[in-house]
Amino acid sequence: MKKTLILAVLVGFSTIYGFSQDTKYGVRAGLNISNMDFDPDATFVNKHRNGFMIGFFGEFGLSKSVLFSPELQFSSEGGKDEAIRLDYLQVPLYLKFRLSEKFHLGVGPQVGVKIHEYEDGIRNFAYSGVGGLEFKISHQLFVDARYTVGLSNVLDDDQVIEAKNSNIQFGFGFKF
Repeated sequence: MKKTLILAVLVGFSTIYGFSQDTKYGVRAGLNISNMDFDPDATFVNKHRNGFMIGFFGEFGLSKSVLFSPELQFSSEGGKDEAIRLDYLQVPLYLKFRLSEKFHLGVGPQVGVKIHEYEDGIRNFAYSGVGGLEFKISHQLFVDARYTVGLSNVLDDDQVIEAKNSNIQFGFGFKF
C-alpha cells in the first residue's frame, strides 16, 4: 500500500510538472499541537500531544495567483495518552491562493496512513481537511501556520465511541 501511495504521488508530480508555469520543490518542518475529539466525551483525561512534522513538497504554479502544492510528510498526532498517540505518513493536496506578495492562503484535503502499530483498535487511514496561512520571508524561506480537522473516525468500528484528530501546525520551510 505504501509503495502504491508513493508511486501515485510521483506520477502526480510528473504530470503536474508538465502543465505548470512555475515549479519549486522544498522541505518543511515544525511543531504539532494535536488532540482527539471524542463522541461521546472520553472517560479519561484527554490532554493534547506536542509533536513534530517534517516533509517534502512540490509547488506548481497553475496561474499567477494559484499554486498546487502536494506534500509527503511525517506527522506525530493524537493525544498525550500512550494508547492514542498516532504517527502518520500524510499526503496533503494543498491549493495556495496568493493574497499578496508575502502571504498565501491554503486549503485542501489530506489522507494519512498510520505507520506504527496494526490491529490496535485504530484505523490505518485517516482523512482530514487542512487550512493555513503562509508568510514568505524571502524567495526561499517561509513560515506557516495550519489547522487540520479530522473528517473521519480514527477508531475501528467495534469501538463504542468515535474520535477525530485535530491538529495545529507551526512550520518553517525552504524552497529550492
